[in-house]
Amino acid sequence: MSLRTEAVKHVSHVATPTPNVNAHKITTIFNESVFTLKTAREFLSEEAYKSLTASIRGGKKIDRQVAGQIASGMRAWAEGKGVTHYTHWFQPLTGATAEKHDSFFTLKGDGTAIEEFEGAALIQQEPDASSFPNGGLRATFEARGYSAWDPSSPPFIIEIGNGKTLCIPTIFISYTGESLDYKAPLMKAVEAVNKAAVNVCNYFDKNVTKVTPTLGWEQEYFVIDEALVNARPDLVQCGRTVFGFTPAKGQQLEDHYFGSIPERVYAFMRDFENESYKLGIPLRTRHNEVAPAQFECAPIFEEVNIAVDHNILLMDVMTRVAKRHRLVVLLHEKPFAGINGSGKHNNWSLATDTGINLLAPGKTPKTNLMFLTFFVNTIKAVHDYADILRASIASASNDFRLGANEAPPAIISVFIGDYLTKVLNDVETRVGNKFDEQDEAILKLDLHRSIPELMIDNTDRNRTSPFAFTGNKFEFRAVGSTANCGHPMTVLNTIVADTLTKFAAEVDALIAKGEKKEIAIMQVIQKYIVSSKKILFEGDGYSEAWHQEAEKRGLSNFKTTPVALDAMVSDKAKNLFSENGIYTHGELEARHEIELEKYIKKVQIEARLMGDLATNHIIPASIKYQNVLLQNVSLLREASLPENLYKGQMTLLKEVSTHIQEVYDNVHEMVEARKVANNIEDTRAKAIAYEAQVKAQYFDKIRYHVDKLEELVDDELWTLPKYRELLFLR
Repeated sequence: MSLRTEAVKHVSHVATPTPNVNAHKITTIFNESVFTLKTAREFLSEEAYKSLTASIRGGKKIDRQVAGQIASGMRAWAEGKGVTHYTHWFQPLTGATAEKHDSFFTLKGDGTAIEEFEGAALIQQEPDASSFPNGGLRATFEARGYSAWDPSSPPFIIEIGNGKTLCIPTIFISYTGESLDYKAPLMKAVEAVNKAAVNVCNYFDKNVTKVTPTLGWEQEYFVIDEALVNARPDLVQCGRTVFGFTPAKGQQLEDHYFGSIPERVYAFMRDFENESYKLGIPLRTRHNEVAPAQFECAPIFEEVNIAVDHNILLMDVMTRVAKRHRLVVLLHEKPFAGINGSGKHNNWSLATDTGINLLAPGKTPKTNLMFLTFFVNTIKAVHDYADILRASIASASNDFRLGANEAPPAIISVFIGDYLTKVLNDVETRVGNKFDEQDEAILKLDLHRSIPELMIDNTDRNRTSPFAFTGNKFEFRAVGSTANCGHPMTVLNTIVADTLTKFAAEVDALIAKGEKKEIAIMQVIQKYIVSSKKILFEGDGYSEAWHQEAEKRGLSNFKTTPVALDAMVSDKAKNLFSENGIYTHGELEARHEIELEKYIKKVQIEARLMGDLATNHIIPASIKYQNVLLQNVSLLREASLPENLYKGQMTLLKEVSTHIQEVYDNVHEMVEARKVANNIEDTRAKAIAYEAQVKAQYFDKIRYHVDKLEELVDDELWTLPKYRELLFLR
């Protein structure tokens, strides 16, 4: 009996577990495992508490003496919850999280055993950095790295089995001080956009002293039975199916999205939500997604740094909790061909410390002008730095999803809706270079009548746009499901900060020439609308007509990761990030190399896996069936039956034989193409070779013939679980 047969039999006997979920209100468990400021108040001295809050709210450093008091209080709280170890929890460029656990337990000089957690251990740790990508920043023998506490992201307790560990969110830097993670640059970008946005806000409201970027992510994922996944080596090693014939029923009936949540998955959802609430992750929604076995969850908006931490933590929680339910969560952007892949829409906005969402339309001419300022500046930022924004979501796995008629194209464009398009057109045509008093009155009164209270777009949301305005936020829809939101958010906040800085400089220059403030602002806004209008698109991004139109407009369309990543190391990118204090040139070059290496390795693994499956699963099963057909035809001939009576068998035999040979030949050729690519020294050239000469040349071709064999070969001989089993058996 094959592993597939065993797995299919297993599914029908799996009972739906009852999740260990507290029936009380969510509020009773929310932040239960988080060292919040409320908790800190209970366990810290007044001095330590004030130092911690000042650090969180004002970015002030905590001195080492006070850090010792904070560490002591944190340990007391953690030990009260059964914690024995602590770790610095960080986000290296591998795309996962990292942690090295240390015990509170230690020995004094006289051999006395004590529990201890010093301030130095809270502030800094030195994990072995030799296993993390470095992009040429350091040699292997320079293996030391430093993790440094981020007080703005609260520590939390992770529970795995019967063990509990105190996790301290940190940044991760090299021995020589370069950023080796996603958090450090993000925090710099947050500060950059804060400074730039406060400066612009002060044109309208002098009370604004801080602007915080916010993020609400939408996490899409697939849930598959564990036994079925284990019977698929490609799902285990690559997170996606490299082969698989499309079943008769996929998503064409659209009955999954509008159906009820399957009981077994519902139990899993409740379980991981419960764990998430304990960790302070404010999940709000859960629902089916379009593809069979696909689902989504989304939280309430949070400050962007916290939101990124929570998303990375959630993915870990989901993966671990799924095991309790004998399920597997697939976060790959395209685990199954022919049905929708998974994204992670990043809903971004800017909030002031006076309680204003800067991307929410206002109710007065003044607040509307402020809204228009930030709205148009964001569009201008996306227009000017579209290539860099595209590079921020480039990955081997996202390439399978982008432009696949269920996700936005690789062309970066902005959707704003009919209503706001008209508003921008009005501003463009009515605001000239010169104003008199009558014009100013028109600006303040008549234009305000045109937009008395800017209404959200009342047309359908454009699902084909990678960057869309959705009423009070921008939705960056091209981000992939597995992505760390930190990178696209670093880029987005940096480009907006840069644009706002330039905007303020232009406005100030006009004011210095004697122009009134409001008029100066409108003049620059009008200029930005004109210079960035080509990025605005309201139509169908999936259509070939848009691709042709985008080319006419001069918009880029980088369909593959190796080429898209070039934007990271362009002169424009280097100037952007260095001038805003986000990345040095060396850090950018390193990240570019790391992303290229990740691409190469992922394509390499998939290519090797395809060869393995073809050689050890597909061809042997197909040959067995081929022999059955041969024997059948041979016996019919021996029985002297007319050839027309076994014509069908002969045709089937020829088809099977042809596909077997094609699989064998193409796998062999792909191996040779890999050998050629592996000998290329230059990382970029090697990545391009892997994309063009390996992936593009052979992946679809081999898959075509394998999927044809799956359609033809006796079902009982096929060893890999089929799509109809993976997607519909729960």
